[in-house]
Amino acid sequence: MPNIIPITDFSAPELDVYARLSEIQLYHYQESDNGIFIAESPKVIERALDQGYVPVSMLVEEKDIAGQASQIIARCQDIPVYTANLDVLTQLTGFHLTRGILCAMRRRALPAAEELCAHARRIAVLERVMNPTNVGAVFRSAAALGMDAVLLTPSCTNPLYRRAIRVSMGTVFQIPWTFLGQEASVPVLRTLGFQTAAMALSDQSVSIDDPRLMAADKLAVILGSEGDGLAADTIADSDYTVRIPMAHGVDSLNVAAASAVAFWQLGRRRA
Repeated sequence: MPNIIPITDFSAPELDVYARLSEIQLYHYQESDNGIFIAESPKVIERALDQGYVPVSMLVEEKDIAGQASQIIARCQDIPVYTANLDVLTQLTGFHLTRGILCAMRRRALPAAEELCAHARRIAVLERVMNPTNVGAVFRSAAALGMDAVLLTPSCTNPLYRRAIRVSMGTVFQIPWTFLGQEASVPVLRTLGFQTAAMALSDQSVSIDDPRLMAADKLAVILGSEGDGLAADTIADSDYTVRIPMAHGVDSLNVAAASAVAFWQLGRRRA
């Protein structure tokens, strides 16, 4: 039987993960070796469950217990399911952003880059991308458009932050990813056998449809931060500096939009 628990006390510590803990506090949550994260909406939670993430508890609008949350609750029989009507739940910070369901889930230990990329041929690399909306959008494009994995430098926003998960529509659970141990990614990528394509504007940039890029056996597409782009050393060390041809005098795209164009073009070679 589901463990349904009506909410009567907003100060209950069981609700801290939903209403009072920051992303950093969730990351270091003491009841899990690797911390926890919050997934929201039925589709996103189902994608996490499908990939083996372990639920800790749920927060569900009362009307959804027998509705859109019923199948998820059935998959998570042993966890507490906190519930109340919408007027009560909206007093909890952030609940109005959901589609009726929040689920606290355990993080997992991240794999090493070597393990993640052992059989990969096209990967995305994010360098200092700090906006969680952009991180989530890049993951959605990477999953949809042919990337085998995503690597992030240490200063990137964590893909399991709530907004990043939401924007990605749960694809952060479907595409393999991990953090690199340092910001300087090109030497690491080279040891993993990848040619590197730095997405940046420079006099040495080649077009994104350059045949050499399409012919590369293993290619890492490197995208930089929202404001400053890629570090100068990353551009200098990469095998190629790559540009997306623009019209109407536009000089560049947002990193999320640029990633979709780059992945569509460069992720297609699978010979």
